[in-house]
Amino acid sequence: METVHQCPVCGNNTFSTHLICEDYLVSNQKFTIQQCQKCSFRLTNPRPDASSISSYYKSEQYVSHNDESSGLVNTAYRLVRNYTLRSKLNLINKLNGKQGKILDVGCGTGAFLESCREGGWQVTGMEPDPDARTIAIKKLQAEIEPSLEAFDKTQPFDIISLWHVLEHIPDLNESITILHQLLAEQGTLLIAVPNSDSYDAHYFKEYWAAYDVPRHLHHFTPLTIEPLFKKHGFVLTDKRPMVFDAFYIAMLSTRYKTGKTDYLKSVQVGLSSNAQAGRTGNSSSLIYLFKKI
Repeated sequence: METVHQCPVCGNNTFSTHLICEDYLVSNQKFTIQQCQKCSFRLTNPRPDASSISSYYKSEQYVSHNDESSGLVNTAYRLVRNYTLRSKLNLINKLNGKQGKILDVGCGTGAFLESCREGGWQVTGMEPDPDARTIAIKKLQAEIEPSLEAFDKTQPFDIISLWHVLEHIPDLNESITILHQLLAEQGTLLIAVPNSDSYDAHYFKEYWAAYDVPRHLHHFTPLTIEPLFKKHGFVLTDKRPMVFDAFYIAMLSTRYKTGKTDYLKSVQVGLSSNAQAGRTGNSSSLIYLFKKI
């Protein structure tokens, strides 16, 4: 285990306990989520170090690293994913105006990049998990690197996407610096992360599945993610809701809370979360669109 002593957003070194959550996916260990007393940024602290974190991903239920995991919830995830993949492709086409070069960071087994390639994009990926990376390389026959440091910074990308990946990255400031170097001057950086200030986060509290400790090292809100990227030369141009996430996260959360999935309650919470988000902007998950300053 390692302890973070300085807030990656503001540099403050005093924290308070926000919640204590259990790892329901792999270890059943308890982990503390702390909150910066100056800027309110939340992080899992202490957390597994680089030599031990990979063991917390070894689960057949971890669907982004596994194309074959079963169960009704995971089946529903894949059905919705087929729709959202088309939506993501439409989004990057609209943002860029034409097909171009895309880097998908944390590409998993390559589902999104496969849609991009079929849509005429030149695709590249980054995936640290060796098993998922092997699947992606075989599927795409494309460059899939294990780290951001491996890429040539003289060959920038029109779009760089991180779909529910930033919360997993331990060295936020170093990684965002590299993302700035890899993005073309008129390019767009897409960051999709859970929102720990959403209705469903407040409803489920320590059972909220999107805390996903210890795999999620950081827990973002609209108020904390913008200053983090601003100090690295990015400006937030838009943010968009991911409406299906509220339902999927609620299904997992009811299972964690009661031992079985309550589908009716999941739908009720998902609808309430999206309704409130329509007024406040605090969706269960958000896509943030950044440009270089």
